[in-house]
Amino acid sequence: MEEKDIHSELASIRTLMERSSKFLSLSGLSGVMAGIYALLGAFIGYRIVYEKYGSLTISNSYTDDSKIYHELILIAVLILFLSVISGILLSIRQAKKKGENYWNPVSRRLISSMAIPLFTGGLFIIILFLRLEYALIASACLIFYGLSLISASQYTFSDVKWLGFCQIILGLLAALIPASGLLFWVIGFGLLHIIYGTVMHFKYNR
Repeated sequence: MEEKDIHSELASIRTLMERSSKFLSLSGLSGVMAGIYALLGAFIGYRIVYEKYGSLTISNSYTDDSKIYHELILIAVLILFLSVISGILLSIRQAKKKGENYWNPVSRRLISSMAIPLFTGGLFIIILFLRLEYALIASACLIFYGLSLISASQYTFSDVKWLGFCQIILGLLAALIPASGLLFWVIGFGLLHIIYGTVMHFKYNR
């Protein structure tokens, strides 16, 4: 057997092992869509906050205005719902295009690995909300989301891990500068998702 044939066989074996241990049908377009949803939500949030207070930063002048936070959290929940639905539908389409089963032991492990930090983060955010610690909610969203991505990266593309690290860094910065938490939220869930999704699409999905 020639050397090039050996390399070809090894590459084939490596590909089969990856497919059996990792979910490789994540859609890059779902990341782009999530980023677009986040930017649209941020624009609506901007209109709500800026038109009423003349600033997009979280200041002492309206930290006691719970109504405005109810509206912002409602927007965030809607963005999350749309992002999840888009991610599921586009990843199913990607799996079918590759002739792969989208619901298998690997995809189940991927979801369960994301669920633990996301569920924990969700409970923590509810606690912050009940304690009126609104300024830290954006930070908590970014940090726990980043942790969930890092946890899930062992079952999918390694690029997901680096997106997770970026989200955590932004979350920590948002905790240091809570008045600009909304801005970091926009960068993390909006711009980073669009950049990540675009890179993933041209790298893996074309």
